[in-house]
Amino acid sequence: MNGKELTWRERGRLWLRLGIRLAGTILVVLFLMYGAPPLLGLLMPFVLALVLTWILNPAIVKVQRRLGASRKVLSLVLLILIFTVAGGVLAALVYNIVNEVASLVINWPAIWADSLQPAIADLEGFLSGLFAGLPQQVSQTVTDGLEKLVSWLNEMIPGLLSQAGSAAGSFAFSIPSFVVALVIFVMATYFIASDYPRLRLMVTGRLSPGVRDFFGSVKRTAVAAFGGYVKAQLILSVVVFFILLAGFVIIRQPYSVLLAFLLAVLDFIPIVGSGTVMVPWAVVDLFLGEYRHAVELMVIWGIIALFRRVAEPKVVGDQTGLSPILSLVSIYVGMKLAGVAGMILGPVLCMVVINISRLGVLDGVLSDLRLAAEDLAAILKNRPAPEAEREPEQEEKKN
Repeated sequence: MNGKELTWRERGRLWLRLGIRLAGTILVVLFLMYGAPPLLGLLMPFVLALVLTWILNPAIVKVQRRLGASRKVLSLVLLILIFTVAGGVLAALVYNIVNEVASLVINWPAIWADSLQPAIADLEGFLSGLFAGLPQQVSQTVTDGLEKLVSWLNEMIPGLLSQAGSAAGSFAFSIPSFVVALVIFVMATYFIASDYPRLRLMVTGRLSPGVRDFFGSVKRTAVAAFGGYVKAQLILSVVVFFILLAGFVIIRQPYSVLLAFLLAVLDFIPIVGSGTVMVPWAVVDLFLGEYRHAVELMVIWGIIALFRRVAEPKVVGDQTGLSPILSLVSIYVGMKLAGVAGMILGPVLCMVVINISRLGVLDGVLSDLRLAAEDLAAILKNRPAPEAEREPEQEEKKN
C-alpha cells in the first residue's frame, strides 16, 4: 500500500471481510463450546465407530487385496478378533481394579487404625521434635497445623470412599444403558467398516475438486498433529503402566493394579506425571523410617523417568512443532478453560492450528489484518491539521 490510504469503498470491503471472518470465528467457538459437547455425547457410539473404522480401513484394504475376500467378511472377522482381545484385556483390568477398590473400602478402617494413623502420629512426632528448637509460637502453629491436617484426613478419606461407593452404585445402575450403547457401537462399526468406501464416496463425491483437496490437506495435517501426539502419549502411558505394575508386583505393593492404573493416568497428563505422587510418597517413607520402600519407589520412578527421556523423543519426534514456552502457554490456557482435559487438548489444538496455518488457510486473514493496520497508520499519519493551525494557513493562502 506504500503509506497510501484506502478509498472508502476499499475500506468498507476490507472491514466487511474482517467482520464476517470474526463473526464466523465466534460462531465456530460458540458451537465448539456449547453445541459440540451435547451433540458429541448424543452420537458418541457412531463417532467412535467411525474413528475405529478409519483406523482399521488400511488393514482391511491390504488383507482384501491379498486374499481377494469379501470386505464384509473381512470386516466381521477382524472386528470379532479385535473386540475379543480388547474385551478380554479390559475385563481383566476392570475386574482387578474393582476387586482392589472393594477391598480398600472394606478394609479401610483397619488400614487407617493399624497403618496410616500410627504413621501420621510418628510423622507428627518427628516434625514436632524437628521444630522443637523454634520459638514457641512457631512451634505451636506447626503443631496445630499438623493436628488440623490429621483431622482433615480422618474426615475426608472416609467421605471419599463413601462417594466412591455411591459412584459405583450409580455405575451399576447405568450398566444397562452402557450395554445398549456398546451393542450399538459394535453394530455401527461393522456396518460402517463393511460399507466404508461407498459412504466415503457419497460424502466426497458431492464436493468440488478444490474443496476436496483443501479438506484433504486439512485432514492430513490435523490427523498428523492430533493423532500423532495422542498416539505417542498413549503408547508411553501404556508402557509406564506396565513398568509400574511390574515394579509394584516385585516389591509386593498392595493394590498394585489400581495404583499402577491411577499413576499411569497421571503420567498421561502433561506436566503432572507419576512423579508428583511417587516422589512425595518416598519422602514420607523416609520420614517414617521405611528406607527400603522409599528406595524401591525411587528406583521405579527413576526407571519411568529414564524411559520417558529416552523413548519420548523417538516416539513423539518432531510431531509437536511447539516451542517450550508455546507448549507451556497452551497447557496453562487449556487448564484454565477446560481443566485436566484442556491440559491434554491444549497443546494438541495449538499444533492443529499451527499446521493448518502452514497450509495458507490464514493467509487471507493475515493479509487483511496487515492491510487494515497499514490503512490505520496512513490515516493517522495524514490526519488533518487542528483548527488553530488551519486558520493561519488559510490566511497565508489568501494573501
